[in-house]
Amino acid sequence: MSTGSNFVDYVKIFCRSGKGGPGSTHFHREKFIAKGGPDGGDGGRGGHIILRGNKNLWTLIHLKYARHIYAGDGGGGGGSRSFGKDGEDKTIEVPCGTVVFDGETGEFLCDVTNDGDEVIMMKGGRGGQGNWHFRTATNQTPRFSQPGEPRVVKTVILQLKVLADVGLVGFPNAGKSTLLSILSAAKPEIADYPFTTLVPNLGIVAYRDNKSFVMADIPGIIEGAAEGKGLGLRFLRHIERNSVLLFMVPADAEDIRKEYNILLGELEKYNPELADKQRILAISKCDMLDAELLVELKKDLPEDVQTVFISSVSRLGIDELKDILWTELNKESNKVVDLVHKSMEIVENEIEDELEEDETEEETDEEEDLSEYKGIGWDEQ
Repeated sequence: MSTGSNFVDYVKIFCRSGKGGPGSTHFHREKFIAKGGPDGGDGGRGGHIILRGNKNLWTLIHLKYARHIYAGDGGGGGGSRSFGKDGEDKTIEVPCGTVVFDGETGEFLCDVTNDGDEVIMMKGGRGGQGNWHFRTATNQTPRFSQPGEPRVVKTVILQLKVLADVGLVGFPNAGKSTLLSILSAAKPEIADYPFTTLVPNLGIVAYRDNKSFVMADIPGIIEGAAEGKGLGLRFLRHIERNSVLLFMVPADAEDIRKEYNILLGELEKYNPELADKQRILAISKCDMLDAELLVELKKDLPEDVQTVFISSVSRLGIDELKDILWTELNKESNKVVDLVHKSMEIVENEIEDELEEDETEEETDEEEDLSEYKGIGWDEQ
């Protein structure tokens, strides 16, 4: 991702829930009552770390520079069976589609998919019980109480998987961004060089009778993307939540069938479940084809996928494409059910290690340079 981009779909933060407050060891004292008995109250619970879905957010950039999240601790119990104050909960607003993994093991923890949904990511410790709970017939003056439960400290990874109905899949310069700009009010960067799109772009496509659906432009995929080539598998996860995948291959491609199979193969390598999604093949840039070339082109197309010929410049086949997409989106078989998230692999960031090494070398060089000037009077007391 470019340095100046505002789209952040991966962030690692340190979270600490609140510890429970201790129970009170207290005995009732009142005039004319010699032995009032135990009346120690319970401690308050520690604060939770809560995730809340917010439809107005579409990136995790607000957490990029706020990587330490602390909830409040619970207060201690008091006399007269007074409860301690509960610790302050810490609520983190996240975009819909955020998935949380354990930063150490990569285990899936939770996800937030709907606006307003709240998920307790890390629970605060329960407050300890006061000595009032431990009175018995044989121990009428218990001189002990429970401490509060300890806080939970954990490093978590937040990943954003963009929520969209239709995902655009294709090689660089296949015309994905141009199509999105024609169908919606989105203004993705468009140029005549590969990898113009470096981050996913979302657009709302208007349909008949004030209906609409969301389309996502995913950065270009190349052969070997599942092994990390090009932009790698960083953005392939955004396709997982799409109901329909729109494959785009330009009409001037050397072998349309081969390019389609390469794209499908990369998705299957990343996640075999993606092969079960409904697929539509759009042949773009068809404004430069005449009727004879169009007939010849149809002979070499894949048979197992619905195909439509389009041109974003002349708007050829655009209405037909919208009709096909709307029909597929409303089929019950294409509805996205609850997604099963696999545990992620934790890989050390070699780039950060290299940067740290470079900084260490620079500091060493500076120290060596300064040592050359010792003994000439400036460092004498």
